[in-house]
Amino acid sequence: MRPPLVISIQSQVVMGHVGNSAAVFPMQAAGLEVAQVPTVVFSNTPDYPTLRGRAMPADFFADLLQGVWERGLPARASHVVTGYIGSVEVARQVAGFVQRAKQENPDLIYFCDPVMGDDAPGLYVPETIATILRDELLPLADIASPNPFEIAYLTGQSITALADLPRAAAALGMAPGAHLIATGCHLTETAGGMLESVILGPSGISRHPVPRLPVAMAGTGDLFAGLIIAALACGRALTDAVEFAQVQTSRALARAAALGAQEVVLSDPDFRAALLTL
Repeated sequence: MRPPLVISIQSQVVMGHVGNSAAVFPMQAAGLEVAQVPTVVFSNTPDYPTLRGRAMPADFFADLLQGVWERGLPARASHVVTGYIGSVEVARQVAGFVQRAKQENPDLIYFCDPVMGDDAPGLYVPETIATILRDELLPLADIASPNPFEIAYLTGQSITALADLPRAAAALGMAPGAHLIATGCHLTETAGGMLESVILGPSGISRHPVPRLPVAMAGTGDLFAGLIIAALACGRALTDAVEFAQVQTSRALARAAALGAQEVVLSDPDFRAALLTL
């Protein structure tokens, strides 16, 4: 029996761990097959003094997607995940791909990580890409994992308390059976020294606190999404998958902080060992 297949459409870097360069390793270590489609290829994250590379040219990206169809990957995939998208043309192609893939494979689960901004830098994609995420990709999502800034930007509603989340979730326009994972929340109800992920879905709301580490690193959300998908594809329930991802992401962040790295690292022994347990 072949392992579950995930199609991962995200950024890729030569050095460091963001996008596919963060999310693919935990999925593969958990025993999944991963088809990686880069939306951009950069030398490193933008946190360094120089940045080389570029967004994938639209015709080149379209050619890669055509290859995905020719190999029959959407028909046998269990999940497709999208993350950072670096150009409007590629964003439109991604939306068309996901829509067609879900039509041809009704069992396909689409995980949308709408990577577009955060509190400190603000919006770091063009407004047109944010609009495509809101109007075309999120309505297709079975699971989405925006942070509070992204939720607020997409809905025009600030996220400060637990009661804000159901109203904002409704404003996102996701399908009735979809699940929203609000990540990295520090709400008025959140205990001191903690962050939490809040899952909202047809069965209600569940809160998942985790100790807040004094670090903020590139790749955190990409790794978190990859860990959730790894756990889901291995048969874990969504709540268990989120909690597993929180623990392992914290391990990766703590290891990166100890090493003085600028983005998450994937070398912690306990982190790698935990992936084998899935």
